[in-house]
Formats: sequence, C-alpha cells, structure tokens
Amino acid sequence: MTYAEYLAAEQVSPVKHEYLRGEIFAMAGGTIEHSRLAGNLIAALCNALAGRPCNVFTSDLRVRILATEKATYPDVTVVCGKVERAPDDDQAAINPILIAEVFSDGTEAEDRGDKFAHYRRIPSLCDDVLVSQKERRIEVYHREGDHWILTEAGPGAVAQVASFGVSLSVDDVYRDPTAEPHRPAAGGTTASPGSSGTE
Repeated sequence: MTYAEYLAAEQVSPVKHEYLRGEIFAMAGGTIEHSRLAGNLIAALCNALAGRPCNVFTSDLRVRILATEKATYPDVTVVCGKVERAPDDDQAAINPILIAEVFSDGTEAEDRGDKFAHYRRIPSLCDDVLVSQKERRIEVYHREGDHWILTEAGPGAVAQVASFGVSLSVDDVYRDPTAEPHRPAAGGTTASPGSSGTE
C-alpha cells in the first residue's frame, strides 16, 4: 500500500492504523486505565507548560517519522512552536519534542524496542516518556547528544522532563479520584444522601 492509499483508507476506517514502509497494522483499543493515565498525563503536561508556546496533543495526532517511513499515533505528543507537517501528509506532525506512551504487558516490549527505535530517528525529539499500567512508575529517556539517558520515578517522586525543565508528579499522573476516600470540607459535615446535613 502506498502512503497515499494508506491516508485514503485511514479517513474512512473506524480503527486507527500504523504505517511502515507499505504495510499497515491495526492499533488495539485501550483500556479504561490506559485512557485515565493518558488523560492525567495530558493534564499534568498542560499545567506544567502553561504560558509556553507548546501544544499537548492526544492520540488523535498522527506523527510521521520520515527517516523510517513510519506513521503512528502516540498516546501523548508535545510540539513547541509551529507544527511542521509531513510533506506527504498535512495532518501528520514531524517535529515533536516529547512523545509519551502508556504501556501494558502487551505493548511494553514494542514501546521499549521497535517503537522507541523509530522515535529516536526524529531529529526534534528530546524526551520519550513511558508510563506503566501495572505499577506507579514513569520512565523518561532524555536525549543528550547521541545518547539517551534514562531516569525513573516511582510513588511520591517526580519525573524530570529535561527538555522543558519541568517536573511531573507520579502521584498526580496515577491519581484516581474515585478510588480515594471522600473527605468533607474543613469544618463541614458529611451528609447522607437526601439529607440536608443539619439537624
């Protein structure tokens, strides 16, 4: 399949596909946990980058890796400055500064291996962020020259994103408000359903 044929098929497909040198691969749907973590990460990045000329994109953004002829949809993408579009795809960005993937047992090997190998060929990319679903752990691979330096952060810690000079709270990214006990406001009372809270 040519890339033009891939784009035409992608416009009418209910399922997203990755493209690699003429082959297409259907992308599996995510879990509730996957979606929550990606949403929390987007919120954290938006807060950290407030006031800067950067956009945080969801997995609807297609990223084109010209060096390896791949197109894919990262869970989270950050582009600072003007979005540069692929010469053969005006809806695909080619200049992300950060890409993040929320991985599970089924996708971890690919996110760490083949997919990261493709991402490293993006000249603008400075940070690749990996968020685990099975434990509270965020890994950041930061480009320093020709090398990628790994740092990890667990519960109670912060993940450092060097390209922006910002810190991401691991607990904030993994926070689930529905799993936390309800605490009444200071000086208030907790009313039972249907009650006014007063006697």
